[in-house]
Amino acid sequence: MAVDKTPVLKRCRSLDLDPTFLGYDKKSKRTLTRRSRKMSEYGTQLREKQKAKFIYGVLEKPFRNYYEKADRMKGMTGENLMVMLESRLDNVVFRMGFARTRREARQVVDHKHILVNGKCINIPSYLIKAGDVIEVKESNRTMQRFKDIAEVTAGRLTPEWVDVDKENFKGTVSALPKRDQIDVPVDEMQIVELYSK
Repeated sequence: MAVDKTPVLKRCRSLDLDPTFLGYDKKSKRTLTRRSRKMSEYGTQLREKQKAKFIYGVLEKPFRNYYEKADRMKGMTGENLMVMLESRLDNVVFRMGFARTRREARQVVDHKHILVNGKCINIPSYLIKAGDVIEVKESNRTMQRFKDIAEVTAGRLTPEWVDVDKENFKGTVSALPKRDQIDVPVDEMQIVELYSK
């Protein structure tokens, strides 16, 4: 399995991205010195794609597959793409507060700690549907790891498209998110323009 091992804060600096969108509360003390040359249209489009891939932890081939699937769906391609990325299981686990970061959410899913509608799912890219119930396995809720996670994510706001019972590590996806409910700083229209060339 391919994994992106780029240091998070370094990548955030290069993409001009706030680490809080990834669940990190650290800030980089270094500043990136840039040449004052204006970025080309292709450069800005590529940067938006790299931002989306980095935030959701998706590599190039699966990302292109998401785009092609979003293009075949009804409605705006860019919005469809963002909704699909947002409804990945690892992202929903992160949004519900069962993990501190999306990378940790991916690991929690990989290690078979998560049940979807009572079934153990260990595929981070599994797409969640409206009405799905996501919970941490009962035997794992008492683990120190989940106690620490509950402490850190207690004050985090959960999006309105999920209903979460944080004490019992259980949540329901009431509806799939709309684009205006996704607080990710990505201009999806630039990604669509890049792929449609």
